[in-house]
Amino acid sequence: MDGYKALAEVVLVGRPLEDVLNEVAGIAQVWLPGAEATSVTLMRGDKAWTAAYSGRLALDADELQYKQGYGPCMDAGRTGMPMVVADMRTEQRWPTYTQRVVTHGVLSSLSVPLPFQGVTIGALNNYSREPDAFGDDTLELASEITTYIGIAVMNADAHAEASATAEHMRQALESRKTIDMALGVLIATHHCSPEDAFTILSTASQKHNRKLRSLAADLVESESRPQNPS
Repeated sequence: MDGYKALAEVVLVGRPLEDVLNEVAGIAQVWLPGAEATSVTLMRGDKAWTAAYSGRLALDADELQYKQGYGPCMDAGRTGMPMVVADMRTEQRWPTYTQRVVTHGVLSSLSVPLPFQGVTIGALNNYSREPDAFGDDTLELASEITTYIGIAVMNADAHAEASATAEHMRQALESRKTIDMALGVLIATHHCSPEDAFTILSTASQKHNRKLRSLAADLVESESRPQNPS
């Protein structure tokens, strides 16, 4: 498999991050020597979760670590250092985890940290049912894939930030429109200037401990209701 070509053909724009990462995990599983199952762990503070996986074996191994609160994939994400386990049956660093993961059939693993804007945000995890499955060649290729994953996450973050900014702008414009309409009502009712109308609305907002936009919306709504004939 030409992994470089496959990665280059992954579409980043206009797709959920989960879909992108699942495609990359599938490429990694096929491309990386020794990998029988592959996953992507993302971390935010103390919380870790599997954002994508290829092969149920990887998901099961990941979740065992999340339950324990430690393990090679989490330590790779925390320390920024690759974690290689040559044989789970003799590994001493995570005794409870290794004992349990062996019952799932995992005998070796490789977790490579995910770099993102100068920090580590998780790990690319590879699992095998064979001991000593991962050598330097796998580590080198996996490190290149993690760089690509970092780009995918950065793209998703940029899209999310742009969407949030657009939503904030929409809300701000809607709020301004509502307040302007309320000021128009006050100007017509009190025959006052726009400045005086804003003072009236602002004073009422503080007096009743309500947001300016909420009070303005109520004023506009009450004005639009049909008036009962006297």
